[in-house]
Amino acid sequence: MAAITTPYGFSSTAAEVAQGIDLTGRRALVTGASSGLGAETARALAGTGAAVTLAVRDVAAGERVAKDIAEATGNHDLYVDQLDLADPASITAFTTAWQGPLHILVNNAGVMACPEQYTEQGWEWQFATNHLGHFALATGLHDALAADGAARIVAVSSTGHQQSPIVWDDIHFAFRRYDPWLAYGQSKTANVLFAVEATRRWAADNITANALMPGAIYTNLQRHTGGRGSGRVPAELIKTVEQGAATSVLLATSPLLEGIGGRYFSDCNETEIVDRRTGTLHGVARYAIDPAGARRLWTLSQEQLAAAS
Repeated sequence: MAAITTPYGFSSTAAEVAQGIDLTGRRALVTGASSGLGAETARALAGTGAAVTLAVRDVAAGERVAKDIAEATGNHDLYVDQLDLADPASITAFTTAWQGPLHILVNNAGVMACPEQYTEQGWEWQFATNHLGHFALATGLHDALAADGAARIVAVSSTGHQQSPIVWDDIHFAFRRYDPWLAYGQSKTANVLFAVEATRRWAADNITANALMPGAIYTNLQRHTGGRGSGRVPAELIKTVEQGAATSVLLATSPLLEGIGGRYFSDCNETEIVDRRTGTLHGVARYAIDPAGARRLWTLSQEQLAAAS
């Protein structure tokens, strides 16, 4: 199975990747679209003519972004809906209210390395937001995605997934000492495993899902990590928001990805499988694309959501 390569790379922007793509009549949904990568992803998709829904916690912020996108692109087919990925009731309300087909779902929202916190279900906050919330959203919208006949799901993961596999016996840190980076890594591994299993499980519906590393970008995501002063990534490897959104937009729109799923991309190209931490922003850990692990996570996620209902 040959790796997918494209003409784009580290410096490509979302607008460059989307240039020449016409998605008029298509519907896209972007979570966390009130700032950062989500806002830029929504902007690029709107630029293709797609109808874009911004799913956000802060509706007022989302409406400001939608107004800015409409003015910049001339596309006024934009919608803002409230969604809290850490709240199963909010997700159920959102998916129940959705009507009609959905062509592109970008699971972009997330939290990173936040202080120890749990949902009222007892779920660790990062796993709940980054994985379980998006899992509930995607499964709740399955029929809308299946109605398209060629829908795509984009799962925004991170090289941070190399920090930790899924710790099956203690996902929610009931016994382990909480570590914000291990919790983040585990949730980002879950994003990749979701893409693997969604592609397999929903193959008959022609739904594909791919995961990606957007790159190192300074956004609100870094509010718990020291932001620009953290020094975790060399300055030459930092991307602009426009560059950071490029891989998400590529996976959502490019004809090169038609029918392709269950893979992991970085800098707009499929990246290599690794068995040790790379110390770089490339490489996908073998455990993150393991089919057996992907099936196990899907079942576990279904069970946890069922117990919370």
